[in-house]
Amino acid sequence: MLAENQTAITRAADLKELEEIKVRILGRKGELTSLLHGLKDVPPAERPAFGQAANRVKEELLRCLETRETELKQSAWRGSVQGLDPTLPGRPAELGRLHILYRTLQTMEDIFTSMGFAVAEGPEVETDYYNFAAMNFPADHPARDMHDTFFISDKVLLRTHTSPVQVRLMEKQAPPIRAIMPGKTYRCDDDATHSPMFHQVEGLMVDEGVSFADLKAVLTLFVRRMFGEDAQLRFRPSFFPFTEPSAEVDMSCVKCKGRGCSLCKGTGWMEILGAGMVHPNVLRSGNIDPQRYTGFAFGMGVERVAMLKHGIDHMRYFFENDARFLEQF
Repeated sequence: MLAENQTAITRAADLKELEEIKVRILGRKGELTSLLHGLKDVPPAERPAFGQAANRVKEELLRCLETRETELKQSAWRGSVQGLDPTLPGRPAELGRLHILYRTLQTMEDIFTSMGFAVAEGPEVETDYYNFAAMNFPADHPARDMHDTFFISDKVLLRTHTSPVQVRLMEKQAPPIRAIMPGKTYRCDDDATHSPMFHQVEGLMVDEGVSFADLKAVLTLFVRRMFGEDAQLRFRPSFFPFTEPSAEVDMSCVKCKGRGCSLCKGTGWMEILGAGMVHPNVLRSGNIDPQRYTGFAFGMGVERVAMLKHGIDHMRYFFENDARFLEQF
């Protein structure tokens, strides 16, 4: 048995054939296994010698199998690298990186949390009350139109801004409140500077004696930390249902530094966000007394901040997953 099986093992052409031989000899119903199971039928006086001989055969066959397996694996490896030049430099692994929008959002959060703002989150599927009514949108306000909003039902929709988190936060927490609300929002917009899904960071500060000067100080500090110490801001009167007074906030053009160029259409300014003092009706929606407390709120798009900071001219680049674009950041 030993010599015959040793010959079969050394002649095995590949690992598959070698495994078949191993099963035939040492498997549960293999030749040697059956022989060892027959030990009980051997006369008692002959059993020790028989068992020792069978174990020696088993050990020798196992060594032979291991040797042949090593030889076959080495042969397969040599065949796989045949024709390769080991002196050529290796190909480095491509490292992953954070998406430019996520990195921008992280930077924005870091700036505001360094000023004492907490981070609050809320549901992306909202009710009409929190998205519109609690934010002082009249029933006939154009933003309620189906053209602007993704409605799931008459009273349920995909939130159009992260402002609902402001009211939810005010309902749960008494002033002082200082928080930002980052997250995804949804509107029926799709062009160079708008997307049906986009990211916003809104901020809210409510306490006794909060003024518009506090709002200007916070936003000026944010813009200069985000875009550089030479960035300038201007506030233009505007209208939002949830703030009064309201303002559009512009910053000096990141390309021409306020001198005027094609990017800013010769004005030297670029719109970056909207802001204002929280409307008394919104404070009341959050169960806060507007006679005692005041507050400010602001909101900006993460995509817009990233476009301004890096000179990107179309929002679709963020979502096309073109590695040539993404690996630049």
